[in-house]
Parts: sequence; C-alpha cells; structure tokens
Amino acid sequence: MFQSDSKGSHIVLATDIELAFQGLKEKLSPARVIGFIEEDFKIENAKAVLSEAYISGSSTKYLILGAKSFNNVSQNSLLKVLEEPPKNVEFIIISPSKSALLPTIRSRLPIVKGEIEHLKVDIELNLAKVDYAEVFKFLKENSRIKKSEAQLLVEALYRRATITDKLILSLNQLENFEKAYKLLELNSRPQSVLAMLVMSFVQER
Repeated sequence: MFQSDSKGSHIVLATDIELAFQGLKEKLSPARVIGFIEEDFKIENAKAVLSEAYISGSSTKYLILGAKSFNNVSQNSLLKVLEEPPKNVEFIIISPSKSALLPTIRSRLPIVKGEIEHLKVDIELNLAKVDYAEVFKFLKENSRIKKSEAQLLVEALYRRATITDKLILSLNQLENFEKAYKLLELNSRPQSVLAMLVMSFVQER
C-alpha cells in the first residue's frame, strides 16, 4: 500500500509514477480520483486538468498529475488553480524529483516522499526447489492482494529467482515475467498472474 499521511493538495516524490498513482487511488478510495499520468506533461495535459478542475462537485475530487518531466509552460498555466483551487478539488503531483518542478510550483504545495510499504508476505519460496504444496500455500497467502502489491510481488519473485536462488531462467519463464507485468496493467486477477509465474518453476524442474 502507498504510504502518505498528507491531507490536501501536495507533491509526491516517487520514481515509479504509475505505481505511485495506483497506490494513491487505493488509499483515497472511495473518493473520486482522476489521473493525468503522462511520460511528459505538456500544455495540452494542463488544459485537460484545468477543464476537469472547474467541473464542480459536492464531494472532494482528487486530480493526480504524474510524469517524469513537466513542461515549464504547462506548470505556469497551473499556478493560479494550485494557489486558489476550486471548492472540493485537491491536487496531487507525482514527480521523480523536486528539480523536475518549478520553484513556484514547489512553493505552493508541500512535498512528501512516496514510500511503498514492504509486502507483509516475505518471499520465502526457494524457486529452485519449490513444489506444488508450497505453490498452493503461497497463492492462498496472496489471494487478496491488490494490483500495486502484486506488481511489487512479481518484481520480488524475479529478484528471488535470479539473485537469491541464482537461477538461469528459461525463455518461457522470462516471457512469463514480461507477460505478468502486462496482465497486471490490464487488471487481470493478481492470483492468476502469480499462479502462472510460480507454476512455471515447478513444471520446468
């Protein structure tokens, strides 16, 4: 789960923009969250944000702007709305570093560091020796995890296999890891994705 105790509009520093966005969506649920997540945030993206900001609502609406880089013109166009946000609108900007944002933006919003909480379930599977019983136990323990947690778990499984267990992955296993990331992005059921990954280590031994 994404950890940030800040209330109101603020800036989040996080290297994985999409993962931070997904974590914030889960944290802010059931409030309405609208994301403007781009590789490069440009003036047309800022215009879309402004249009959405001035659509009034009776409950709080969160507009999340995330990108690896922010065009200076787009940032300048947002200064007024950030300083005087419409009623029931909060802004969260996700950026990999403070330097990607203009000082005038940073002066308007508090900055917090985005942290991803470590998974409660440690990767204790020895993927070189894992059997069906261990796979079923692992899947049961992770039957209710969310998308963002599953993405972290896939990364942890890859590190466990290649670094801890020093395995040379087969072409099929490598393709499964790549497929897992894509399936999770498409909102496939996390347990099914994890089953596909871990079962390949049992089947190919």
